[in-house]
Amino acid sequence: MKKIYKRNKNTWNFFEESTNFSDVKNRRYDFVEILPPEISLQIFCQLDLKSLCNAAVTCQAWNHIIENCDQLWMNHCMTVRAICQKEIDGDRGVGYSWKVTLERNYRKGYVKKQWLSGRYSNILSSTELPDKSMYPLDAETWGEILEAELER
Repeated sequence: MKKIYKRNKNTWNFFEESTNFSDVKNRRYDFVEILPPEISLQIFCQLDLKSLCNAAVTCQAWNHIIENCDQLWMNHCMTVRAICQKEIDGDRGVGYSWKVTLERNYRKGYVKKQWLSGRYSNILSSTELPDKSMYPLDAETWGEILEAELER
């Protein structure tokens, strides 16, 4: 079989010289190594946060792209910003990357959202609270939560 060369020197050739087509057909190719980095990045941008974190531990090539591309983390961070705007803006103002900002505020944003939505409004004892319902929150955040409770 004749070799087909790609423009990108870092990609694998889909077809190499082979006497048996089934050998080529049964090979598995990593899209990160085949596609240009911009396309791989667009694929990773479509993942939710859990899937993105799982993809980062799949292999070194995927980890390198995911860990070194702040754009991937920005969309997820902006979702958390809807709840923790002051914290996100403060971290970005100090110079933290989108990924570090997300790591610093994700859990806090989740807990704050649950409290503000009234998820824990009618709790009679601490044993009724789910394990992941608490997180160190500042006085301002607790003030927001208490105001939301008073409005209910």
